Amino acid sequence: MTHTEATTGQIQRLLTIVILAMAQARAEETANESKRILVSIPDRKLALVEGERVVKVYDVAVGKPTTPSPEGDFTIENRITNPTWYGPKKVVGPGASNPLGTRWLGLSAKGYGIHGTNVPKSIGKAASHGCIRMRNADVEELFELVPTGATVQLLDTSLPQTAAEETPLRTSAGGA
Repeated sequence: MTHTEATTGQIQRLLTIVILAMAQARAEETANESKRILVSIPDRKLALVEGERVVKVYDVAVGKPTTPSPEGDFTIENRITNPTWYGPKKVVGPGASNPLGTRWLGLSAKGYGIHGTNVPKSIGKAASHGCIRMRNADVEELFELVPTGATVQLLDTSLPQTAAEETPLRTSAGGA
């Protein structure tokens, strides 16, 4: 084998590796782009949806009547592990007494997010200051499944097929 043949073979193997890596990255990117979160404020349910399939449904707490959760389409703007809560009169660092629990998924609506809780008995109720509150174990799971930039829809209606997991989902907006 000549030096030129060896170099050509190495270049071909390198190109194959690069192409495979690019294909894998694109597949992961596409999967992340198709993930979105739907929250039914009246049902107090959060559904993780991938494509047309409901992957998982979680019970949540939503805003109380005096501080309701906003309705509309948002995106996840930031993700924080063990967040610090900045209240009107005090700051609470990470730990068991933190009202945000163990994870924060900040929404494009300033000051609102999806987060854990230090009061798990509030789940299933209208109890928050407008954020979507989850059990810590649930928000930790969700945190690993959705990227920054994912779409979050906060709806004033019931979710289609909220009780079923891994079920095709049809929405009036054509699945968006």
